[in-house]
Amino acid sequence: MRARDFDLLFWKQFFCDMESDLKRLITALAWVLFAGVMYLILTEAVGPWLRLPGLGNVGFTVVFVLFALVHCVALEGGRRTAVFFGVSAVVSYCMEEFGVRSGVIYGSYHYGESLGAKLGDVPVLIPLAWFMMIYPSWMVGRALLRGIDTRTVTGITALAAVSAFVMTGWDMVMDPGMAKDGNWVWEKGGAYFGVPRHNYLGWLATTFIVYLIAGWLWRGVSDARVNTRLFEALPVMVYGFFAVRYVAENQIPALQLVALFSMGVPALVAGVRVWLGDEGLKNLGAERPHA
Repeated sequence: MRARDFDLLFWKQFFCDMESDLKRLITALAWVLFAGVMYLILTEAVGPWLRLPGLGNVGFTVVFVLFALVHCVALEGGRRTAVFFGVSAVVSYCMEEFGVRSGVIYGSYHYGESLGAKLGDVPVLIPLAWFMMIYPSWMVGRALLRGIDTRTVTGITALAAVSAFVMTGWDMVMDPGMAKDGNWVWEKGGAYFGVPRHNYLGWLATTFIVYLIAGWLWRGVSDARVNTRLFEALPVMVYGFFAVRYVAENQIPALQLVALFSMGVPALVAGVRVWLGDEGLKNLGAERPHA
């Protein structure tokens, strides 16, 4: 073997090893952030009975969005994550800014000062908060549609629609309490615990647009998956734990029942589909008692 060929093989192996180490590091970081998110959800769930150290709304959002980004990088690769996050941030900010100024998309509302600095009329934190919810809701939607080719136009559209409903079901539980705490103000109130009903149509529209554009753009970007069932299930587990948190404790008690069905049912079905997989579901259906 010539010296030049040896050098090429050496550097090729070196960069392969470095890429492998980086993937392991990213995966480990995702696990650490997952543990942090689950702890922060727990602090909210047990808050009425046990005070645990937390990070507040801003700190919670930062940790959660970091988990979503790092998990997406580990599962789908950096380029796909950049596309997904970029689409989510731009679309959600534009819809929010227009929504605050016009009252058309979500209803008449404005943001308080508790969420930090604003870009225009929208806190900088808000586009991050959209992605922290958009990503796990998308993972739940993908689990619900397991076995469907989501690379086709029909598949992309179906995933966008299902994921949009999954995320809007989350907001049905979250929005009234966050407004009650003064994070934003519904200026004319609303029929749903003080929230305008068409706010949820706005959420469906916003999330559907994000998922549809990102799904379409993803078709031309290769993935780089760490495809283990347990790792893939982490965002689904986060979504499910949020459902448990809202059922266990809610400053608006009626929303505990809403959470059980609007979040609990999709989380349960998605969890079953992720854990059993396609083969497990087929085998489960094939297990019949003998006559």
